[in-house]
Amino acid sequence: MANTMKKPLISFLFTFSIFIVSNLNAKIYKGAEYRTIETYTYGRFEVSYIPANREGVVSSFFTYHEITQSTGWNEIDIEILGRYSDVAQFNVITPGQKFHIRNQYLNFNPFLDYHTYAFEWTPDYIAWFIDGVEVYRQTGAHIQEMKHPSKLMMNIWNPIWANWVGTWDKANLPANSFYDWAAYYSYSPGSGDGGTDNNFKFEWKDEFDLWDESRWEKATHTFSGNEADFIKENVVFKDGKLILCLTDETNIGYVDKTAPKVLWGRFNYDRSVTLNFSEELDQISAVNKSNYIITGVTLDQIELSEDRKTVTLRSAGINPFASVNVIVLNVLDDAQPANKITTAAKPIVPISTLNFPITINAGGEGLGEFLTDQNYTADLEYGYQMGDSKKYPADLSISGTDFPELFRTERKGMVTYRFRVPDGHYNLGLMFSENIESQSGGRIFNVICEGSVLHQNLDVFDRVGKNSALILQNEIDVKDGMLDIHFEEVIDSAFINGITIDLITTDLDEFGVEDRDFELYQNYPNPFNGDTIINYYVNNPGRVNFSIYNIVGEKVYSLSKENAQSGNNRFTWSGSDAKGNAVNSGVYIYRISSNEKSQSKKMLYLK
Repeated sequence: MANTMKKPLISFLFTFSIFIVSNLNAKIYKGAEYRTIETYTYGRFEVSYIPANREGVVSSFFTYHEITQSTGWNEIDIEILGRYSDVAQFNVITPGQKFHIRNQYLNFNPFLDYHTYAFEWTPDYIAWFIDGVEVYRQTGAHIQEMKHPSKLMMNIWNPIWANWVGTWDKANLPANSFYDWAAYYSYSPGSGDGGTDNNFKFEWKDEFDLWDESRWEKATHTFSGNEADFIKENVVFKDGKLILCLTDETNIGYVDKTAPKVLWGRFNYDRSVTLNFSEELDQISAVNKSNYIITGVTLDQIELSEDRKTVTLRSAGINPFASVNVIVLNVLDDAQPANKITTAAKPIVPISTLNFPITINAGGEGLGEFLTDQNYTADLEYGYQMGDSKKYPADLSISGTDFPELFRTERKGMVTYRFRVPDGHYNLGLMFSENIESQSGGRIFNVICEGSVLHQNLDVFDRVGKNSALILQNEIDVKDGMLDIHFEEVIDSAFINGITIDLITTDLDEFGVEDRDFELYQNYPNPFNGDTIINYYVNNPGRVNFSIYNIVGEKVYSLSKENAQSGNNRFTWSGSDAKGNAVNSGVYIYRISSNEKSQSKKMLYLK
C-alpha cells in the first residue's frame, strides 16, 4: 500500500486510475520516492529508518511490480503512518488489487529512534520482522500469486484518504523520514547465510552516504490519491542518512522555514493541559514558563514529551472543566536556524466527562444506553481509528442475548478504539457476533489493550458459532489518561459489535471528588450475564442499605448490612429478585446509602 499508485483503503470502495502520471508540477505538495533500478523476485529486504511523525503522512519501505493493469499487481508493504505512535501496517497486494492487511501493534514509538524492519518473500510465505524478530507471517493460496519481479522502494507522501492516514494539515510541513541503511538478500534455500534457516544470501547493503546512481533512481511522478508530486530535490543525503522530504512547492528539499503551530490543546483529568504542536520543538524554549499564559493561573511545571511535539502545563490552579485559552509565544522549533512562534492563542478543550459505564454500538447509531460510534479525533472523548461499518438485516436472529439489535452492526478493519478516561482500574467488555463466516478460521485476530494481549487468535465462530453473541470481560489498568484497544489481523479483518467500559476504582483526588467518607464504584463485569461485583467504600463502619431498581423505578432487590467495615467492601448480585427469580435483561440502577448519604450507578444485565 506504499506503492506508486494507490490507495483504496480498508473499505476497497475507492477506485482510481492505476497508471503512473509523469510529474507535471501540478500539485501544491512535493514528496519523494527512492527506488531500485533492478528488479527482484523473492528475497529478504531490510531497512533501518525513522518515519515522519506527522498525521496524514505515510513513510514506507516496499517492493512493487511495475504494472499497467491491476490484474498484475504484486506489492509487499511496510508502512508507518504518522497518526499512530504504536502501529506499523503490513500488506500484501495481489492481482486484482486484493489487500491482505496486518495492523501490527508496536511496543515502542517508531518516531523516537531507528529500528530495523524487514520482510522475507518466498514462494511459500511472506513474513515480517522487527529488530530481527519475526512478528507476522502470511501463507496460503494468495502467496502463489506473488511471483512478479519487483523494485525495492521507499517513499513519503500525503494520501487523500483521511480514514486511513488521519486528518491532513499543511501546518505539518515539512515532514521528513530518515533512512539509515537498506539491504537485500537473495532467496537461496539451503545455501544462504542469513534470514530464516539461513535460506537467504547477502547481496548488498547501502549505508546511504551518497546517491548510488548505479543502483537507485529518484522518482519523478505522481498517482491518483496522492496529494504530492515526487521530485528529485526531495531525496536528500546528509550526515550518512537518506532523507525523504514532503514539502510545499516553494521550500523544497531538507529545509524548514515555517514556525511551529499549536494544533490542539486539551485539559486532562490530572488537572494539566496538553498542547500538541505541528513539529519538533527546541527543548529550552518549549519548557520556559514565560512562554505560556493562562489567565489567572501560575504555572508550576512545563514538560516536553519524548516526541518533542507535545507540551504539558501543570498548575494546582488549573480547572479542567473551565473554558479558557492558552497564549503561546516565543517557542522555537528545532530547525537550523530555528523558527519562532510570535504569539498564538489556542482554546483548550474542556473535559467532557463520559458517564460510566461507557457503552458503544460499534459500527452503528445510538441504541438504548449504547452511544453512537464515531471516528476519533483529538477533540473527542472516544472513537475508532480506521475501519468500516457494516449493518446486517433487522430480522437477523442472534442467539445468546436478549439484545440482538446491538449485534446487527459491526465495525470491521479498525486499527484502534481510543477512550479518554481518568487513570484507574476498569472492566472492559468486548462484544462480538460472527455474522459472516460459517466455519472456523474465517476471521481471526488479536486484541491488545494498554500493552497487554487480551485475546490471541480470537475466532468468534470457533467460540460460539455463527449469529451468536460472545461477550468477553477483561480488567484493565489505565495510567496515561487514555484507554487504547488495538486489533491485529491474523486471517481476514478484525471486527467488533459493542464495547463497554466500567470504572472500578480511580484516584478520586485527581478526579475531583472531595468527600471520601462514602463512595460507590462501578460494578464489574458490566454488561454481565452471571454474577457482578459492586465495590463500595465507607470511612466509618456501620449500617449500609443496598437496593436495585429497574429502569421504570421499581425496586427488584434490597439488602441491609449492619456491620460494613471501614474501608473497601463488596457485594455480589446474580441477576435475581428478592425471591430468587431471574430478572429480565435491561438497564438497572443500583443504590447504596450509609450515614444519610447515598449514591447510584447504572448497570446492564444481559442474559
